[in-house]
Amino acid sequence: MRRTKIVATVGPACDSESQLRALISAGVNVFRLNFSHGEASEHAERAHIIRKLALEMDTAVAVLADLQGPKIRLRSLAADPIELKIGQSLILDTAIADGDGDNERVGVDYEPLARSVEVGDTLLLDDGRLQLSVTGIEGTAVQCRSESNGVLHSRKGINRLGGGLSAPALTDKDLADMDTIAELGMDYVAISFPSCAEDVLLARNELDKRGCRAALIAKVERAEAVADEETLDDIILAADGVMVARGDLGVEIGDAHLIGLQKHLIKRARVLNRVVITATQMMESMIQSPVPTRAEVFDVANAVLDGTDAVMLSAETATGANPVAVVEAMSRTCIGAEQYPSTRKSGHRMDREFETVDETIAMSAMYAANHLKGVKALVALTETGRTPLLMSRLSSGLPIFALSRHASTVSRMALCRGVCGLSFDITNIDGDVEAAVIERLKARGYVETGDLILLTSGDNVGVDGNTNTLRILRV
Repeated sequence: MRRTKIVATVGPACDSESQLRALISAGVNVFRLNFSHGEASEHAERAHIIRKLALEMDTAVAVLADLQGPKIRLRSLAADPIELKIGQSLILDTAIADGDGDNERVGVDYEPLARSVEVGDTLLLDDGRLQLSVTGIEGTAVQCRSESNGVLHSRKGINRLGGGLSAPALTDKDLADMDTIAELGMDYVAISFPSCAEDVLLARNELDKRGCRAALIAKVERAEAVADEETLDDIILAADGVMVARGDLGVEIGDAHLIGLQKHLIKRARVLNRVVITATQMMESMIQSPVPTRAEVFDVANAVLDGTDAVMLSAETATGANPVAVVEAMSRTCIGAEQYPSTRKSGHRMDREFETVDETIAMSAMYAANHLKGVKALVALTETGRTPLLMSRLSSGLPIFALSRHASTVSRMALCRGVCGLSFDITNIDGDVEAAVIERLKARGYVETGDLILLTSGDNVGVDGNTNTLRILRV
């Protein structure tokens, strides 16, 4: 079984029922609905189809709603696109209306721009594809010199090298989208551009107000978020998981610094018991090409070797020429990387004291899994998914099966590395629960007669955080 999960963005190239079914068959574990594009009704229809297919195909698939957030963008151009040449002057001005921009002056939807930059600053457009140097500031106008040759389209994003352009954490659009997300009962919600833990907590509070119990993913994409260890750890702990959003983050801190930071982020998320997604341009060439470049294969494989829970596809599946082929290529790459011995070993946190009984049981199970000959699987009877999540923070190479009576828990497990969620209502079992668990796994072909499995459970059914028992069973 592939342990690393695949997140695929839904878009025009893959939004029909037949295409979504094919993507699930190819290996997609989580579908991302990008609220930066499309209408609420479109997202609702896609979520409905995904859940319907997951039920029909008897597989756990999660749905992630990705909020647009306060991305700072250019306004629309009168003639789209315009061409920029090195040395050309270009004025960015918040006073220029939408649709009035040209190759001399372009509107910006960020009112504090002129107060947020200084002469000599570097501004990056379109995820760093184009660079401008600030040469002067007059009123609301920021005078720039182009340092790049290229084509500029309407509504592209703006970043300042080193960070510093920060809008409020949640926009009016985000709040309206949260209403839709709550109605749809999404499994995960990604918050864009948080700069501190308070931004994440604000988003959680807004979701709570709407009765939305979705797990929260903080997208790490601002220089301020990674300015120091304490800020970054606080953001990770405030969320249920993080996304290494390499587009805007790489633009703000520079790609050279991004390499080590990606590894650090994955490590810290695992240490702090949070899931982590690695995203952006992982197989970008396959938007058009039938095969990935060797560099892209290595990029995906390195994230897998570092321990990421999931790797994410964006335009590759949303608008690409062959979304299914991309998922198949990524799946093969993940499986190949997972054969390397280091992905199956763990330090077992031998230098740590455990704070809770359920963490103690989870870590005991992982130690046994790596040292008892013949163990083929770990199984957790779980209400919330916390115990299998804790197990998945260590490496064993063995599958972890999360059996739960809650559909939301089963779906959320689709994002956790090495975890397979299965529906199992313990309250409907009249006889031997252990025998019923084994039969559930045998029916799916996951275990065979003679195999050993490790089973964790709690004495009090229906109580969160109650896991207190570890059993070793022979099938």
